[in-house]
Amino acid sequence: QLDRIIIHQQVELLEAILGMETSSKYEIKNHLGQRIYFAVEENGCFDRSLCSPIRSFTIRIADNIGREVITVNRPLRCNSCWFPCFLQEV
Repeated sequence: QLDRIIIHQQVELLEAILGMETSSKYEIKNHLGQRIYFAVEENGCFDRSLCSPIRSFTIRIADNIGREVITVNRPLRCNSCWFPCFLQEV
């Protein structure tokens, strides 16, 4: 039973040095700081570079033995990356 979770993004060395965004990885922990899940964001370099705040993505959340438990999908909801016109949905 969980009453709250803590999410920590793992920062890649390449991202920190070059300032170039890579696919995000997260550790999801309980209130004691024990990792209960981990998550990986899947999307393309183009999406991360040009459409960053409104980019489409899929996040796969897995338990500690690697079994996927949740998939979160956010499609791109705009006519173009240059002129967003819809609120994002997950």
